[in-house]
Amino acid sequence: MDRLEAMAMLVSSVEEGSLSAAARKLNIPVATLTRNVNDLEALVGTRLLIRTTRKLALTDVGAEYVATAKRILEEVDELERRAAGEFTTPRGELVVASPVQVARLRVLPVVNQFLALYPEIRIRLVQSDRIIDLVDVHADIAIRVGRLRDSSLVATRVGALRVVTVASPALLDKYGWPETPEDLRELPCVVFDSPSLSPWRYRSQDTGQIYTIADVPRLLVSSPDAAVDAAIDGIGVTFILEHDVHEAVIAGKLKYILQDFEIEPIPVHVVYLSRAAMPAKLRRFIDYAVPKLRELLAEFGRIPSA
Repeated sequence: MDRLEAMAMLVSSVEEGSLSAAARKLNIPVATLTRNVNDLEALVGTRLLIRTTRKLALTDVGAEYVATAKRILEEVDELERRAAGEFTTPRGELVVASPVQVARLRVLPVVNQFLALYPEIRIRLVQSDRIIDLVDVHADIAIRVGRLRDSSLVATRVGALRVVTVASPALLDKYGWPETPEDLRELPCVVFDSPSLSPWRYRSQDTGQIYTIADVPRLLVSSPDAAVDAAIDGIGVTFILEHDVHEAVIAGKLKYILQDFEIEPIPVHVVYLSRAAMPAKLRRFIDYAVPKLRELLAEFGRIPSA
């Protein structure tokens, strides 16, 4: 039994939730994985996993062992990459995490340009609207939209995005222009089901009064594109990040409303883990992507004057 390989199998089993799922991910027989995990438990001298018909659970010792195994495997991986010259020559895989729509509209163009400059670098772009733990997904760097919580990350601000309310000209002709957020209760609404945008929040620039609107929507959708398309079709008012509706507003398909009640723009950061030695691939990407993202976001994030 190769102990490092067995540790990797154990960690993968915990991350995937079952031995069979881990075996599929690692492309090995379930019997091989099970044997290695059993041998590892025999070597340690105690049970690490509690196996049930539905899922895996860790014993107390197992939880501590897996956490330590993750650190060991990461350190070995870094040593191997250092030996291969990854810390001096920009090569190898770079994992970049980003919210889905930000990745499509802002990050992917930067990634494509970067890849054209560095043929020995590969990029895996992880697109998810949940807050991704960089260690859990083995990400080198992430783009975060929103207030930062994890102080262990190195963060560089690259811009901000307004949270705006928009409606089609036809809908406004039919219902009239709302003067305060409370008027939205009389209008049909299209809600993008996002934790960062629900409920709809407003703040008066004149009085500082806070409004929270959480009515039952006419249409509930799971993507910003769908919310924008429905708003253009006149289904209802929607509450969205400004870069999602920028082109539709310029084209006259949507109109900004309630601009005097917008909350503070949401910051956008590039974040990565602090480390003693940064791989050349990551340093090159940071140096290239940060100014490019700032340029792409420069036109956003300015609240109109009251």
